[in-house]
Amino acid sequence: MLNGITDSERRWTDRVAPYVLFAILVLALFVRTYHLDSLPAGLYPDEATNGTDALLANETGDYRLLYTNNYGREGLFINLQALAIKYFGNTIPVLKFWSVMFGTLAVLGVYLLAHELFARRIYAIVAAFLLATSYWAINFSRIGFRAIMVTFLLTFSFYFFFKGLRTSRLRDFLFAGLFLGVGIHTYVAFRLAPLIIIALLPALFLTYERFFQRYWKHALAFALGAFITAAPMFYDFYLHPEHFSSRTGAVSIFSPEINKGDFWGTFGKTFGLSLVKYNFWGDQNWRHNYPPYPVLDPVSGALFLAGFLYIIWETIRLIGLRFQEKLRDNRLVRNWFLISAFFVMLMPEFLTEEGLPHALRAIGTQMPVYLIALIPLVWIINRGRQALIGSRIALYSIIAFGLVFGATFNLAKYFVFFDRNPNQHGAFNQNFRNMAMYAMSLPPTTMKYIVPNGGGRMMEDGLPVSAQPIKFLTYGKIENLVYLEPETTIRTRDSVIILMNHDDRIIERVRKLSPQVRIEQIDLYPGTASAFTIMRFPS
Repeated sequence: MLNGITDSERRWTDRVAPYVLFAILVLALFVRTYHLDSLPAGLYPDEATNGTDALLANETGDYRLLYTNNYGREGLFINLQALAIKYFGNTIPVLKFWSVMFGTLAVLGVYLLAHELFARRIYAIVAAFLLATSYWAINFSRIGFRAIMVTFLLTFSFYFFFKGLRTSRLRDFLFAGLFLGVGIHTYVAFRLAPLIIIALLPALFLTYERFFQRYWKHALAFALGAFITAAPMFYDFYLHPEHFSSRTGAVSIFSPEINKGDFWGTFGKTFGLSLVKYNFWGDQNWRHNYPPYPVLDPVSGALFLAGFLYIIWETIRLIGLRFQEKLRDNRLVRNWFLISAFFVMLMPEFLTEEGLPHALRAIGTQMPVYLIALIPLVWIINRGRQALIGSRIALYSIIAFGLVFGATFNLAKYFVFFDRNPNQHGAFNQNFRNMAMYAMSLPPTTMKYIVPNGGGRMMEDGLPVSAQPIKFLTYGKIENLVYLEPETTIRTRDSVIILMNHDDRIIERVRKLSPQVRIEQIDLYPGTASAFTIMRFPS
């Protein structure tokens, strides 16, 4: 018997766990693909810009380490999207294919890491289930943003890292470094992830006797792996220093324009807003969350909050025992890692000021959040093993009910309430998608003019970011489509002008050109506030 676990219990768990894990992965994949073409209802311009960059890369063969459109975006995810589009076409599900895959693989990564940290498959199963059914995780797994790779890479990197500490195998540390180095090719927030290792060093030295002497070769293997995969991006930064900077400089609380001379007051505000999103007041952006609710469901939220408070108390106690009684307890490394990972990956959120709370910038905290949420369950289950069989069954039934309730809460919130809420149609610009669908429904001989007045940052193709959904969805699927410019000559027979944004001045100018033009409102999905204006010239 180990930690109150009988050999028969362990053998039974080891036999059943692979099948349960497989079922959870199937569930994770299903909830990330179900109605992917229509939920969310639109195609957000930032997603579409990835798609149009991918289309151009396929055309030219110029697959970049960093794409400069839209404030600059690391190229790995876009290049993977380009690969999918090349073979399967420019559709919304194809554009989001890699988000689904990385979102699902992150569930596997959390399982593996939890098993290393807690040394029991049942706890790893619970962690995988929590992430698989998380609204927060499901939502971003169904959006074509590169940030979805963060949880996947963090979990696999630290799985191999902690496995290497246990096995002392150099290859595990090499794999850990390889995964960590890939992170710099994904999302700007990942650049802070190496700080987790630095923050963890004191706990490693306190817990492992002669740590440096035992693991210096392993540290070199880790550094080598990270350098191998990160080197191409470092070289790009060397050639193009401007690529290292990004929009974060414009929203950083270190900027005097942002903090207005009160850095600590601003920091207190941003730090507080970053923390409350988990349990009290969430991200108010409909693309990131279901406002005004917190990002965690009541069950996960309660477990995380209890685990967070407990883990801080236990860590302080273990540090005291280390110095007073020379006790070396591996829980100190585990706890220190989870606390460090949480605060390090929260930094991209609380060190900026715009749009807080911000569930996207804090996506790297998914890993520690759902692992910290295990702490109360570990405590409860261990205590339950000392109870009578009837009490134990009742306790485990309550835990199972709570987990199922949390999952049902999340799935209903996304697939019922979010699906039916009109706010999501606007948040994902369904009107732009409707314009593309309408344009493709017109006869091939009809001239289609798009007025690109939807607003947003100008892209390298001379169109605003708002026009990218139309460009992506219609690419190679439509004839006689023109984006209207001041010098464009309009054909006044058998043609349609689609206004991305209703503008009476443009309408009056066209009426002077051709009094026969008809002004119409096209509403493909009534009740979703996604109607748009067209001007139709007679045949």
